[in-house]
Amino acid sequence: MSCDITIGRLEPSKDVVGGIKNLYFANYGTVFTTVASDIITDISSVNGTPTTVDLFKWEVKGATNLEQTVTSSRDNGTTFWTQVLNATFKKLSAAVQTELKLMAYGRPYIFVEDYNGNVFMCGMEHGMEVTGGTIVTGTAMGDLSGFTLVFTGMERLPANFITAGTDTTDAVYPFDNLTTAPTITVGT
Repeated sequence: MSCDITIGRLEPSKDVVGGIKNLYFANYGTVFTTVASDIITDISSVNGTPTTVDLFKWEVKGATNLEQTVTSSRDNGTTFWTQVLNATFKKLSAAVQTELKLMAYGRPYIFVEDYNGNVFMCGMEHGMEVTGGTIVTGTAMGDLSGFTLVFTGMERLPANFITAGTDTTDAVYPFDNLTTAPTITVGT
């Protein structure tokens, strides 16, 4: 199989920042994607039926990050990507604990929105598994009182980009350029 390189790359300007702005969760098995050139152009319900997908938005700030690692073996002829999302959810509450417990029992799809307007779909084929985490009260006044979870996915491909949204005032931003806009439920 030929895997020919198709583009070059210039050194980019220093106009990006790190960090994750929002996480959007969808139940595993409820999303069908349309992908063109490694970019998701549509998400709809299973089997491509043109119905709206339900996404649950969780705002995050600070100690949340996504890291993707490639593992490739010449001897075995295999290549796969490990997607690891470390998420911190501030403030303990029974309602959040219940939702995080459900996430740990399942394997949701997770859409990660960064501060540069990029959105990635993690766990597109197999979902994201909770592989660790904590519920902490903290010791000192300035310590975290909240939840940390580690979500891990093993996929054939890195997390795909979503077609970039354009209208920041739209309720479904950053998903407004998809053919079928999802329904987004925002927490309280």
